[in-house]
Amino acid sequence: MSSSFIDLRSDAVTKPTVEMRQAMLDAEVGDDVYGDDLTVLKLQEMTAKLLGKEAALFVPSGTMGNLICALNHCSQFGSEMILGDECYMHIYQQGGCATLARIHSQTAPTQPDGTLLLHDIEQRIRIVKDDDHFTCTKLVCLENTHNRMGGKVLTVEYIQSVGKLCQQYGLKLHMDGSRLMNAVVKLGVSPAELVESCDSVLFCLSKGLGAPVGSLIVGTHEFIVQAKRLRKVLGGGMRQAGVLAAAGIISLAQMPKLLNLDHENAKLLAEGLSKINGCEIDPKNDVQTNMVFFSIKFQ
Repeated sequence: MSSSFIDLRSDAVTKPTVEMRQAMLDAEVGDDVYGDDLTVLKLQEMTAKLLGKEAALFVPSGTMGNLICALNHCSQFGSEMILGDECYMHIYQQGGCATLARIHSQTAPTQPDGTLLLHDIEQRIRIVKDDDHFTCTKLVCLENTHNRMGGKVLTVEYIQSVGKLCQQYGLKLHMDGSRLMNAVVKLGVSPAELVESCDSVLFCLSKGLGAPVGSLIVGTHEFIVQAKRLRKVLGGGMRQAGVLAAAGIISLAQMPKLLNLDHENAKLLAEGLSKINGCEIDPKNDVQTNMVFFSIKFQ
């Protein structure tokens, strides 16, 4: 007798829709390394317009996208970035910014709502001119929604406040927005409004948006030209990538409107779990988007 279950390990286990599969089959392709895959170009143009930036670049994964952005902003030897001690880039991406990009990280305490206190950020900024002892701060990284804080959402106002601080000190602001569209839906704002203060943004197509693979980074034309070079040296230059981009176009156009249902189902699950003896979760305060983290208290 077969059994069925709902896989809730991660939104990364989502499967492409029938329409995505058909789009992949029918995709017009070229060679993306040479920049002539029309389907990839269409996806990149859609993304740049959606996020209100000059240009976009299709990359194989979020890990690579974040690394490219960090490398791009911190190209000078002896650079450092400030990021949260619980952020995904610091905890999970195998220390790539240190091992491959040679970027020093200063971590600030992550608050329960996923933010970093402005005071904590400012206290860690080092603008080195005459003292050779220190690395020089070039970048601040935020995460929205925040994974380890249970899918918490950073507001437009908060991101703007960090952006102003970065401008004050001549720093760049990068957003790890792997689940950016979840934040957009939760806040009821446009993607462009949410990331207006950011110099670069990474977001994934393969999580709640359901595409089989791929992420995008956005920024200025100059930033993306250099990002394309970095993608190549990291092994991310793909040839007939339009097969993948075709599914991404469908996910970007159709799937964000379904994310609110994911949020409602997450809340419903949390409410059910809260009624189980020994299961500790506060549905009202712990669940904002599509993540449900709970603890089991043994009697």
